[in-house]
Amino acid sequence: MLGTGALLAVAEPTALPAARAILDEQLAAIDLACSRFRPDSELSTINAAGGREVEVGPLCLETVSVALRVAELTQGLVDPTVGANLRFAGYDCTFAELQLRDGRRVHASFPPVAGWRTVRIDRARRTVMVPAGVELDLGASAKAHAADRASSAAAAAVGCGVLVSLGGDIAVAGEPPKGGWPIRVADDHAAPLDGPGPVVAITDGGLASSGTHVRRWTTAGGELHHIVDPRTGRPAVTPWKTVTVAAASCVLANAASTAAIVLGEDAPAWLGEWGAPARLVREEGTAAAVNGWPAD
Repeated sequence: MLGTGALLAVAEPTALPAARAILDEQLAAIDLACSRFRPDSELSTINAAGGREVEVGPLCLETVSVALRVAELTQGLVDPTVGANLRFAGYDCTFAELQLRDGRRVHASFPPVAGWRTVRIDRARRTVMVPAGVELDLGASAKAHAADRASSAAAAAVGCGVLVSLGGDIAVAGEPPKGGWPIRVADDHAAPLDGPGPVVAITDGGLASSGTHVRRWTTAGGELHHIVDPRTGRPAVTPWKTVTVAAASCVLANAASTAAIVLGEDAPAWLGEWGAPARLVREEGTAAAVNGWPAD
C-alpha cells in the first residue's frame, strides 16, 4: 500500500499481532482515501472533479489539511498540487509498475504548478476543491501522516513502544526500548540492516529521509526522479543524494527533508533556521551534519 513497504517494530514481542492489526487497518484506510493510483480513492475523485467541490471522509480531509499545512510551513517548497507534473513526467502508476515500462516511449512534459493556495477546503461541509486541470499528490505527506497516526494508535492500544516505518519515513510512539530505537541511515530504505551507514537512535517523534536515487525512471529525454521543485514544475536539480531529518513528528521530518532536496545549496542554512537535526549527503558521498546531528 502507498506504493512502498512497511516495517513495524514493538518494544514487547507479545504486542506484535495487535499492533500489526492496527497498522493494517490504518494503511487500508489511508490508501483508500489518498492513493493517486486507485480510481476508487477519494483523492482520485477530487482530481477528476473538474473544479467541483467533492465531499470526502474525515481521514481524507485531515490528510489534505496536513499537506496544505506542510506547504505553508515550507513556503511552498513541498506542494501537493504537483500531481499533474508527476503524471506528465510518466509517474502515473505505482512505482513497481513504472519500473516494468519501456521508458523510451515516455515523453515527459512539465506544466506550471498551480500552487497550494488554489486548493479550497471547507471543514464544516467536509469538502475539497481543486481547480480544473490541477491534480493533488499527497504521497509524501500522506505516508508520513499515516506513520504518525499508526504508531500513536498502536502504542495506545498495546501499551508499549511502537515504531512504524513506511518507505523509510519513521514514527515512534509509546515507551521506547532502553537506549531508544536504533535506526541505520542509508540512501535506500530497503538496504539491509547490516549494511553501511551511521546508526542513530530516537525516543519519540519521527525521522524521515528524502532522496533522488531510489525512485527514478527512464523517459525519452533521460532519467527523472520523483521530487518536484514547485518553482519550476520539474524534478529538483540538487547536489544532495539523500537528506535525513529528525523532528517532533514524521510529517515535520518528511517536510523538512523534502524541502531540503528542493532547496539545494541553501538547504543547510534553511534547516538551521528550522532547528531540526539533519544529515545531508552529496552526490559524491560526503556528508554534512546540522543542528546537532552526530558526525558520521
